[in-house]
Amino acid sequence: MQAIEIQTFGPPEGLVLVDRPDPAPATGQVLVTPEAIGVGGVDAVIRRGTLGGYGFTTGFVPGAEVAGTVGAVGDGVDPSWVGRRVWAFTGTGGAYAEQAVADVADVVPLPDGLGGVDAVALGSSGPVAHFALAQAHLAAAESVLIRGAAGSIGIAAVQLARAAGAGTIAVTTSSPERGRRLRELGATEVLDRSGDGATELDVLLDVAAGPDLASWFDRLAPNGRMVVVGVVAGMPPADFGAGLLANFRRSLTFGTFSADTIPRADRNAVTAAQFAAVVRGDLSAVVHDVLPLADAAVAHRRMDAGEVFGRIVLVP
Repeated sequence: MQAIEIQTFGPPEGLVLVDRPDPAPATGQVLVTPEAIGVGGVDAVIRRGTLGGYGFTTGFVPGAEVAGTVGAVGDGVDPSWVGRRVWAFTGTGGAYAEQAVADVADVVPLPDGLGGVDAVALGSSGPVAHFALAQAHLAAAESVLIRGAAGSIGIAAVQLARAAGAGTIAVTTSSPERGRRLRELGATEVLDRSGDGATELDVLLDVAAGPDLASWFDRLAPNGRMVVVGVVAGMPPADFGAGLLANFRRSLTFGTFSADTIPRADRNAVTAAQFAAVVRGDLSAVVHDVLPLADAAVAHRRMDAGEVFGRIVLVP
């Protein structure tokens, strides 16, 4: 099969199309032939080498999710999965390929009427937004700011905050056109990336992080909550917690969120519910572009340039 490897960490040019042996499903796994492959922000973070301490090495195949058809199953897996269209979480990698394996516990059937492209545009991002807002205890009529809202997590969070009855739904983004599209999805205030004008926020959902993370503590109301779900702008400085302590008397809360902490059954239930919502028209999966697998480096260049609204999807 053909697959994309990270042959050098750093710029997108390190992503190279290669031939690799076809994978085989191990015990408890399924083999999926993808019709669509999601390109996520975490893929770019890994490719840049930002998470070098997590054991990623050259030759790594990035990508965390695919939608396609189950072609084979490993020992201990119900053979009735074969031939079914599914969304599958492949872990931290392995999805940028013509064949992918996933634990059967990380597989969700696709409902009739949902295409693979839409499935991977929402699949992992929607549950992250759902559980991160729950961790922040967002309540009806409260204000929320979604920092870095033009990505797939931010877009899902805007829609979910609207459905939850949030009062102010503020977003940061890089252009008036993106702001217009975010308003159509439910945002009530659009700010530039500096966030100037945002104050007294009950909840701040941060996809970006980066070197100025601590400055955002000043935007929170007393008892405000910040939850970081990504580091697409880079890691914060080691002393960012000093900014939290400087606001000690305002009883602020800071947390991080990873879907790794959610039981698979709970995550899959939310994923299935969100897929059904897309079919009904109650939730939108926003696709920036669909590119061939061989153009993975093009997709990453667009992400690095900040051009992407929603998600880029690769097709084999």
